[in-house]
Amino acid sequence: MADVTQSHGTPLKKELSFFDLIIIGIVGAVGTGILFSAAGMTGIAGPGSWLGWLIGGIFYLFIGLTYAELVTTYPEAGGPSRYALYTHGWFTNTINSLADLIWYIFIPAIEAFAVVDGLSIFYPSLITSTDGPTLLGGLVAVGLMLIMIPFNYFGVRSFGRSTVGFGIVKLFFYIAVAIGLAATFFDARNLTIYHGFLPFGFSGVFLAIPLAMFAFGGIRVIPDYAEESKKFRKLPLAIIIVVVGQLLIYLLLDFVFVTGINWSKLGISPGDWASVGAIQGNPFITLAHSYNAPFILVLTLIIGLIGPFIVGYIYLGGGSRVVFAQGRTRIMPNLVKYIHKKYSVPYWALLITALVGAVLAFIAAPIPSIYGLIEDAVVAGYLGFAVNPVALVVSRRQGSTKYRIPGGYIFAPLAFISASLIVFWSGWLTVYYSVLILTIAVVIFGLIFPLVRGTSRRDLKSVKNSIWYIIYIGFLLAMTYIGSDGGLNLIPFYTTTAIVVAISVAVFFPLGIVSGLKQKLNEPEYSTERNFEEEEPIVLQ
Repeated sequence: MADVTQSHGTPLKKELSFFDLIIIGIVGAVGTGILFSAAGMTGIAGPGSWLGWLIGGIFYLFIGLTYAELVTTYPEAGGPSRYALYTHGWFTNTINSLADLIWYIFIPAIEAFAVVDGLSIFYPSLITSTDGPTLLGGLVAVGLMLIMIPFNYFGVRSFGRSTVGFGIVKLFFYIAVAIGLAATFFDARNLTIYHGFLPFGFSGVFLAIPLAMFAFGGIRVIPDYAEESKKFRKLPLAIIIVVVGQLLIYLLLDFVFVTGINWSKLGISPGDWASVGAIQGNPFITLAHSYNAPFILVLTLIIGLIGPFIVGYIYLGGGSRVVFAQGRTRIMPNLVKYIHKKYSVPYWALLITALVGAVLAFIAAPIPSIYGLIEDAVVAGYLGFAVNPVALVVSRRQGSTKYRIPGGYIFAPLAFISASLIVFWSGWLTVYYSVLILTIAVVIFGLIFPLVRGTSRRDLKSVKNSIWYIIYIGFLLAMTYIGSDGGLNLIPFYTTTAIVVAISVAVFFPLGIVSGLKQKLNEPEYSTERNFEEEEPIVLQ
């Protein structure tokens, strides 16, 4: 094999255009979330699932606007996993970035499982009777995870070109499926005749929103690639376009799904919305297969296979930028900061992210459903998102902000409320498992690893700036436990929701702002400037 010198002194290359990032954002969002969440949300909210997507899109727009402002101030690889470093110090950033990482580690595995689910039409041995992958299905998911690596390894230009090409084809098939289902199976009676548009009331809509919020993740990868963008000052516009674009696609596909339900052919009693949520496998494939519509079935199989795979490798690339950012922040070992000399990608971060995800795919295969993994990822992701609206206000107070989005002092608290509610509405067990995973990660990388590495006094002092965040996470965990969908069921749903909103915006949001640093953290050891003369490059023979 030829000599390949690989060093983390090599800079990332600015090779992604504005159009590349828009396509990456949209096709990186439209995947398993809409394919599987449409049925899950309909089972909880009935036709009101459409309203759940709409409200979820509004929530995510608030969150997206915080990214739109912060990305122009900190156009870094894995930027959202470093914003809190500048505003609240190392320990808050450690918690925030590890929550982000859990989101990213789960998603490629989830998308691989979704592809396996689609393949089960031809190979039933890949899926169990309870809709979880068999051990063989887990091995196939691992193989898919490994196939995702080359799409990210050979440079960001290659990644951008392949994603734009595949992405446009993917969006064409999604729209074709929507048109085909609407033209073939449309039944407007499903919207109103079976217990009305809101058969479970607004509480059903609210409880369905967390499943939608897994799908609203496309903008997250845009700021992760900011350092590799040709014109990062256009990223705010790209973020807004992606949020609106994916919302329109979700509203269309959910409408088509609900109006396409034929109760008798699915073997479900008319109006039994809960049973719709129990449909096993990809619900769009199930619809086409049950209705004996070969052409629509082919289209749904195509989107059921290529859609999740593309999302998976996009998020694998985004996740590697998060790990790379954590290396810069001294959360992860220096190894993950290495950049390939020829391809200019953080290759160790990429390989480690893929391998951890592959292990997760294998060991989790016999146990969870895709819905379970989706909910865990959502909670972890939005616990990470919650810091950024606070960071936006603190950054403005520090005088660090380079471009202010109009209305920032309005949409920032709304974004914080949105993240809080998404976590709360996810329910007790999901929040419990997600917080448990996050706690274990923080103990390892926020306490044990720093002790081995040698903790700086500054890192220890930054714990005080994170106390608000730790208590906030504990508060949400406690509210899910005592609420109507929790372990104790002490407080009615709407009352608990109102308490979460009031305490989040009146207590934790201002407390987070007050806990921020007076001046932007600007320490050489955390700098994005790569000056590593002390470390030898790795040379592969």
